[in-house]
Amino acid sequence: METIIRLRMSTADGHYGGGLVDGARVLQLFGDAVTEALVRHDGDEGLMRTMNAEFLAPVRSGDFLEVKAALVSTGNSSRRFECTAHKVIELVDAADSAADVLAEPLLVVKATAVAVVPLSKQRKPVR
Repeated sequence: METIIRLRMSTADGHYGGGLVDGARVLQLFGDAVTEALVRHDGDEGLMRTMNAEFLAPVRSGDFLEVKAALVSTGNSSRRFECTAHKVIELVDAADSAADVLAEPLLVVKATAVAVVPLSKQRKPVR
C-alpha cells in the first residue's frame, strides 16, 4: 500500500534565506502520508513512533513535491514505512514566476518510519 500527496511549497513554507523550506515541513508531510495509510489499512490514525530521515537536496518556496509513504511491513501493532519526497517542479528564479517541470523527479528527502496502531484501535476501515 502506498499513499501520495502532491503539493506546492508556499511562501509561508519558506523559513530561511532564499525561500529555503525547513526540513521539518517535509517530515510533517511524511507524517500526513503515513497517517492516511494507517487509516486505509487499520481504520485508525495510529501514532508515529520513530522516523529516520536523510535530507538530500534543498526545497524552496514555489517547488512542487510528491510525497509518498509505502507500507513495507506490519507487526501486531507496528507498521513500517519507507517515505520519499521528490521535487517535480521548481521555480527558475525566486524573483520570477517561471517554473520548470523536471525531466526526472529529484529525490530531496527519504526516511524510514515506524507507526503503531494499538490492538484496541485496529478495525476494518470503511470503504
